[in-house]
Amino acid sequence: MAELIIFSLLNGLVYGLLLFMLASGLTLIFSMMGVLNFAHASIYMLGAYIAYTISQYVGFWPGLIIAPIVVGLFGALVERYGLRHVHKYGHVAELIFTFGLAFLIEEFVQLIWGKQTVAYAQPELLDFSLFEMYGSTFPAYRGFMLLVSVAIFVGLLVVLTRSRVGLIINAAITHPNMVAMLGHNVPLVFMGVFGVGSALAGLAGVIAGPVLGTAPGMAVVLGPIVFVVIVVGGLGSLVGAFVASILIGMLQTFAVAVDYSFLQFFGHLGLDMDPDGALSDLYTVTIAQLGPIMPYMLLVLILIFRPTGLFGTREV
Repeated sequence: MAELIIFSLLNGLVYGLLLFMLASGLTLIFSMMGVLNFAHASIYMLGAYIAYTISQYVGFWPGLIIAPIVVGLFGALVERYGLRHVHKYGHVAELIFTFGLAFLIEEFVQLIWGKQTVAYAQPELLDFSLFEMYGSTFPAYRGFMLLVSVAIFVGLLVVLTRSRVGLIINAAITHPNMVAMLGHNVPLVFMGVFGVGSALAGLAGVIAGPVLGTAPGMAVVLGPIVFVVIVVGGLGSLVGAFVASILIGMLQTFAVAVDYSFLQFFGHLGLDMDPDGALSDLYTVTIAQLGPIMPYMLLVLILIFRPTGLFGTREV
């Protein structure tokens, strides 16, 4: 039991912080520009594939640096020559634009790298066990993922709340005209924020690719969960995204690890349910089978009882 709890906590923390790496860029873009970028998960996928290609020639570590920069520049160009012109037509046009961009990126990835999973492996330097407990090991690469995620959270929090750049960004959210009158290039700030948000998505792809697999479907796997994270945490709240990511990571990891059915639950309550009755299929459903849909169940509850999310100030 202790082994289950400890390793579920660790794996939930790793998965949750991976979600935060992806959600942080989306949260930054939304808090600054009010744009829910449907292509964010596809940009995450693009980062993984670019890093894979770079790793084939110069190794994992250069790809860790170069791929997010390339993806960030791509995001900045998308904002400058695409999203900026669509912005004047409202949020619906922005959503349609980013939705179409997601399809374009997916088709581009399949055209260049094919439809099969590519062999993007973790670096040999981190290919060892960080520690062993109860006969199970915890990979060093997962520890590296934890460190990178925490560093991103602390770095973003410091920049947005303690630096001059953060003050300009926060001021441009609510008073763009005043910021422009003070001599700051507000469109350039917007482009930079979108580029940084895209770079964070690319970094998440670089980190997650060796663990979750680098395939054209990787955006579909994590994309919907990321939107659950930012809604549960609160739209535009970095702290909310961090807390919601950990919460959802733990929820899914513990759920998958628990093989406990409704029939067993009713039995512990002293209720004798007929396993061959009309609802037999429902009785045999386990918590592990419900694990993948639990984040969406949490989303529904949040939307009903707290539409602003855990730390948000605006309703969905």
